Amino acid sequence: MINWTKIGAIGLPFIGAAYGNIVTKKHIKSGWYESLKFPSFRPPNWVFGPVWTSLYISMGYASYLIYEQGGKSFTGPAKVPLILYGTQLLLNWIWTPLFFGAHKLRLAFYECLLLVGAVGATTVSFFQMNTMAGGLFVPYLLWSSFASYLNYSIMKLNEKKD
Repeated sequence: MINWTKIGAIGLPFIGAAYGNIVTKKHIKSGWYESLKFPSFRPPNWVFGPVWTSLYISMGYASYLIYEQGGKSFTGPAKVPLILYGTQLLLNWIWTPLFFGAHKLRLAFYECLLLVGAVGATTVSFFQMNTMAGGLFVPYLLWSSFASYLNYSIMKLNEKKD
């Protein structure tokens, strides 16, 4: 039998990612992104797609585990972890239009710091309910922390473009 709840939970992070992908491609093609100065540790562009795909699958599955363990409800023990999850997901979706769409490097950096805090809180709350769900969030916490440092470095190198 097809588990639509699991499919929906895994697919949910990709909704905002699809819009972000459109915004990103448009502004990479426009030449704005390539005109920026980058730190030496920036990964090649091809790395971002596979990394984000695996992170979205992991975070979606983690949210499914929390939902299931919480009695298949958005109330009770799953309420706070799922609210935190939704918050970090919304922050995740907002970053791309800020950085690539509006070209607001500084605002995107500050938003990314909020994202890291929300991902950290989600990771802790998930661990408290389900160690596997919490463990699935650890790579995302590490990557979002790296992404905030990368955003900061790009911002500092391009202060006149912000």
